[in-house]
Amino acid sequence: MMLRTIGSRRRWGSWLLTGGLAPVALLWLAPLYLMGVFATLPDYAIFSPDLPLTPGGNFLENWAFLDDTANFGRAMLNSIGIATVSAALSLLLTSMAGYAFARFKFIGKQVAFSLLVATLTVPYAVLIVPQYVLVARDLALSNTWIAVIVPPLCHSIGVLFMRQTFLSLPQELLDAARIDGAREGRIFFSIALPLVRPSMAALAIILFLASWNNYLWPLLVATESGARTAPVALGSLIGLNVVPWGALMVGATLLTLPMIVVFIFLQRYFVAGITAGAVK
Repeated sequence: MMLRTIGSRRRWGSWLLTGGLAPVALLWLAPLYLMGVFATLPDYAIFSPDLPLTPGGNFLENWAFLDDTANFGRAMLNSIGIATVSAALSLLLTSMAGYAFARFKFIGKQVAFSLLVATLTVPYAVLIVPQYVLVARDLALSNTWIAVIVPPLCHSIGVLFMRQTFLSLPQELLDAARIDGAREGRIFFSIALPLVRPSMAALAIILFLASWNNYLWPLLVATESGARTAPVALGSLIGLNVVPWGALMVGATLLTLPMIVVFIFLQRYFVAGITAGAVK
């Protein structure tokens, strides 16, 4: 009887919590819904006195203007490719660095780790000018994927996150693999990485979104129309006198959809990965 009462209380508490959070969720989703609606309306309808809540039929016209003016289709393909490659390479590098800091002993380890932590305090604006001079002038890599992908690959937070995750693995498991004759490369790729898959998925989402939303660096090194990423192409629509709001909303909607899709498919890994390395 007591257990049934406790279960009933928990059920009522869950319903009350869901009922209380539902309006908050709807309030968060409202701007996304309005963005999608505005993408289907002409500019004059967006600024009408009555707030439009139903989709219109101007989506194709807005998309045509967006693609003709900003070459947005090519920019979207650039963003998808750059974000995917950048996230994959950065995930591999941060995982290897985090594993080294967590499991290896080498000369200068504490100094290197201290320098890594110190880089978190350096503003990005301090680095962007010498970084641009090196990439654009000295190496002549402007308007290439290499210029957009390679400089931001090193994510100190990602290294720290993966270090903490690898510290949570039992050392006995890795030692047993070494006793069986496994080399360090096989231990890392066949044992360590599969065990931290949720954390890697969480970090992959963060790295993908960081590259997908990156605006300042691609704006500097990808100046040609065919080399622009989607955020840069979308920003090029904003003029001094006229702003095509319908086309802008189409681009913003298309930029938002991949992030939502990635999070929906990997959300359970994201939640598990964020908490996996919290406790050693």
